[in-house]
Amino acid sequence: MKVQEENKLRNMAALGSFLVLSICILGLFHVETSPDSLSSKDSSFCHGGLEVIYPELDIDKCLIVPKDQKLREKVSKVWKAPQIYFSGAHKKKTYVLVMVDPDAPSRASPTSAYWRHWLVVDLKGDALQSGQTHGTTLTDYHPPTPPQKSGFHRYQLMLFEQPPEASVSLSPPENSSRGKWDLQAFVTRFNLGEPVAALQFLTQNCKD
Repeated sequence: MKVQEENKLRNMAALGSFLVLSICILGLFHVETSPDSLSSKDSSFCHGGLEVIYPELDIDKCLIVPKDQKLREKVSKVWKAPQIYFSGAHKKKTYVLVMVDPDAPSRASPTSAYWRHWLVVDLKGDALQSGQTHGTTLTDYHPPTPPQKSGFHRYQLMLFEQPPEASVSLSPPENSSRGKWDLQAFVTRFNLGEPVAALQFLTQNCKD
């Protein structure tokens, strides 16, 4: 009987350990897939101190737009182009601002990436220091509008230093469509190099 009781206790202990381990695994899974948390890869995109300011949403780090207060609906349907603030801008330099969606039409199948949402060149450094986007708009601002059931989309804003005397423009094929934009080819063509600052936020269709 003593041996049977010991075996029973060992079995119960093993079952308890299994349950604890299962709960931990499920907890980790929940954290990684929660819409309130970013993956380390998504978090690491942001650098340089770029700030994007909507009327009720100030974005100064990588984040997921909260669903409360109808913020996802407002960023897609109500608010116009945000203020862009970059304290690290040099007053006498000019910059190129790019906003793209690399997840069009979905992150699982980005066949239309990059989708160009906004492109402004000849941005003055002193204007950026005060949150203004005085420059030449090559692509008018188009708000984030992820399709229903397409999951979360990343909306990436990148600020490049514009080489002196560079006349940055879009080619006729680029001008004809926002989708399937070869961002890297554009960056290479005008020798823009790496972005001096970058920021991204994630959101999904407000009805999802």
